[in-house]
Amino acid sequence: MPQSATPESIELIPISEANLRRLARGEPVELAPLGVAEGALPPPKTVARALAQLALATPTEWCVPFLVVSTSRATVLGACSFKTAPVDGRVEISYGLARAERGRGVATIAIGKLLERAAVSGEVKEVVAHIVPDNVASSRLAARLGFTPEGLLEDADGEQVMRWIWRVPA
Repeated sequence: MPQSATPESIELIPISEANLRRLARGEPVELAPLGVAEGALPPPKTVARALAQLALATPTEWCVPFLVVSTSRATVLGACSFKTAPVDGRVEISYGLARAERGRGVATIAIGKLLERAAVSGEVKEVVAHIVPDNVASSRLAARLGFTPEGLLEDADGEQVMRWIWRVPA
C-alpha cells in the first residue's frame, strides 16, 4: 500500500502544452523523472478542452491541467484544473485521481491548493464544482473544503449534477 500523503508532499505542476498534444495524439508523455500512477493523467475530454482554450488564447493558468504530484514518491497521482478563465468572478474546476490514490486525502490537498490559486489571483469570487449526485466521495470533499451545494442542473454533457460553490473569503 502506498504511503499516506502529507500536505507538504503534494505539489501542483502544470502539464506542458507539448505533453497535452502528446496525450491528444495518444502518445506517451515525457515526465521523467516522475512516475505516473495508472489512470492519473487527464482524460481525453480534459485534454481537448485545454487545447481548445489555449487556441482561444486563454491564459495557461486558467486552462492547462495541473498534475497532482507526490514529491516524496516522485509520482503523478492525478490532475486538476480550472475549466476556463474566470467569467464575472466565477471559475469552474475539475479533478481526478488514479483509483489507487483515492480515499487518502490527496484530492483534498490538491483541490485546496487549486482554491488557493483562485483566491490569490484577485480574479475569482466563486469557484464552481459540478458533481454527479452519486459521487459521495467528491461531495464529501467539496463539503470538507467549504463548498455549499446550490442545486441540481444539467451539465453540458446532459448529465444531472449538483452545483457546489466555494466563495473566496473576504
